[in-house]
Amino acid sequence: MKKKIYFLVSICTLLFANYACQDSFLDEEVLDALAPETLNDKLGYDAAAVGLYNSLATDFYATDQDQTFLGMFQLGTDIVWAPAGRSNGLARPYFDYSQLISTDWGASKVWNGAYKIINNANIIIANATSGNAVGMTQEEVEAFNAEARFFRAYAYNMLATLYGDVPLILEPIDDAKTDFVRTPLSDVNIAIEADLVMAVANLPEVDQAISAGRANKEMARQLLAEVYLRNGKPALAEKQCDDIINSGKYALVQQRYGVRSSESGDAFSDMFIEGNQRRSQGNTEAIWVLEQENPTDVTGGSTGSPQQRRVWGNGYHDLPGMQPTDSLGGRGLTRIRLDNWVVYDLYDDNDMRNSKYSIHRQHYFNNSDSKYDAIRGMPVPYGEDAVFTLPDASEVKIFAADTVYKYVPYTLKWGHFDSRDVFGYGMWKDYILMRLGETYLLRAEARFKQNNFDGAADDINELRNRAHAATVDATDITLDFILDERVRELIGEENRRMTLVRTGTLVERARRLNGTGPLAGGNIETTNGLQDYHMLLPIPQSEIDLNKDAVLEQNPGY
Repeated sequence: MKKKIYFLVSICTLLFANYACQDSFLDEEVLDALAPETLNDKLGYDAAAVGLYNSLATDFYATDQDQTFLGMFQLGTDIVWAPAGRSNGLARPYFDYSQLISTDWGASKVWNGAYKIINNANIIIANATSGNAVGMTQEEVEAFNAEARFFRAYAYNMLATLYGDVPLILEPIDDAKTDFVRTPLSDVNIAIEADLVMAVANLPEVDQAISAGRANKEMARQLLAEVYLRNGKPALAEKQCDDIINSGKYALVQQRYGVRSSESGDAFSDMFIEGNQRRSQGNTEAIWVLEQENPTDVTGGSTGSPQQRRVWGNGYHDLPGMQPTDSLGGRGLTRIRLDNWVVYDLYDDNDMRNSKYSIHRQHYFNNSDSKYDAIRGMPVPYGEDAVFTLPDASEVKIFAADTVYKYVPYTLKWGHFDSRDVFGYGMWKDYILMRLGETYLLRAEARFKQNNFDGAADDINELRNRAHAATVDATDITLDFILDERVRELIGEENRRMTLVRTGTLVERARRLNGTGPLAGGNIETTNGLQDYHMLLPIPQSEIDLNKDAVLEQNPGY
C-alpha cells in the first residue's frame, strides 16, 4: 500500500470505548469515529479531554517502549553521565552526539507524540468553536476549549524549543497530507501565546477544576511564563509568576507532612513520597500533578509501565549484601548517573535538598540472608558501611567499578517500592509536572533579565531559606547561578534539555560541567561529538521523506 504522511497516530487508542475506531489506522482511508462533528455533548468533550492526558502520559512519561527514552532529556546536558552498559537504545545519541542523526528514533518519538496531542486538541477546539454543543453552557464549552488550547500550547512549546521552526497546524487533519512546510518560529510563538492567554482566561481555578489533576489557570500561567521567557518578554513572564505566587492558593512546603511525617525525613523530601504528591495529600506546592495509580490496585490506573525509577534510581541491589528496599528507592538500574559536578560541587553542606532523604549517598549492607563476599573472602556483615577496611587496613569499595552505577549517589525523587513486586518493572507514582518552587525560579529569571538583581535574589532566597542553605545577594545573581539553582531544586523533575535549549546554554554548560564520565571502553567525555548545531534536534527524516508535495527543511548540521 502506498504510504502517506501523518503527524499523528490514530486517536482510536486515546479515548473511551464509545468513541473507538471501527477500522485499522493502517487503512488507506482515514476513518476516525471521533470526527470533529461527533463531539457535541459534555460526555464526548470530557472523553476527548481525558485523551489528551492519556496521550501525554503514554508518549512522554509512562512509556516503556525503550527504558532509556527518558534519558534523552537529561543526558548530554550538564547534570548526568551515561554509565557503561546502562544507557543505550534511544538515549545513546544524547551522550555520544556523533550518533545524533536525522533518523534518530528519540527525536522522532518526541515529534510524533507532540503532533498527536496537537491534532487531538485541534479536534476539541474545532468542535468548541462550531456552536454545535448540546446541553452545555457556553462557559462549559469554553473551559474544554481552554483545556485543549493548553495542551496544544504545551506540545507546540516543546516542538518550538527543541526543533525551532515547525509546521503550525491549527485545524484537525482527517485525511492524508503530504505538503507540510515549516512555519517561522515567530508565528508559532504567537499561536502558543494566544492559546495560553485564552487558557488563563477560561480555565477554572485549581480548587474548581473538573477533577484533581485537570487543567487549571495556574498551569497555563506557569507555561505562559516559560514561553514569555523563551520569547524575550521577561516583564510579561514576571506578571504570570506574580499571579501564581500571590494567588493565595499555593505555598512552599516548609513543614513535615503526610504519610511519613512521624518518621525521619524533611519537608522537601516529603513532597516526593508516594501518597504525598497531590494537593489533596498536603502538597501545597503542587500546580500540576499527573496522577497515576498502581494497576495492581486500580485497573487501568497507569497508561503504561513508567521507567523513571529504573532511569534515575541506583543499581545498588547488584552489590553483594544489598537488596531493594523502600528506604533506598526500590530497584533502580542507573540508566543515568549524577555527574561529579552535581555530586561534589553543587550543594552547600546544609542544603536540605542534598539531605540523605533526597539524594542517597551512603550504603549499608542490608541483606541479612547474604552469607559470603567473594571479594573479601568473608561473610557480609549486615548493617556495616559498604565502604570497608581490608585486613591490611586499606579502605576499598565492593567493586572497582562500583562508582559507575552500583555505589553512587542518586536522587530519591523517583523512589518507589512495592513489596508485591520487588523486581519492580514499573514505577507506580504520580508525576509532579509543575510546582511553586519552579515558579520562584522562573520569576527570578524574569527579574534578572530586567536587571532587577535584588528581586531575583529575593526569589532565590525563598527557596534557599526553605532548604536551610546560605542566602545570596544581588551580586551573586547571574543566569548561570539561576540555572545552577534550578538543578538544586528541580533535579529529576525538569526536562533539563529543554531548559538549557530555552536559555541558549546547552552547548556551553554541557562542555564546561559534564566532564569525563564512566563509559564503556574507558573514561571519555559524555558529550562526545557535541557541536553548536546540536542545540536543536533533527527534523525526523521519515517526515521529510514522506512529505512529497513540499519541502520540509532539515535543521542545519543534520
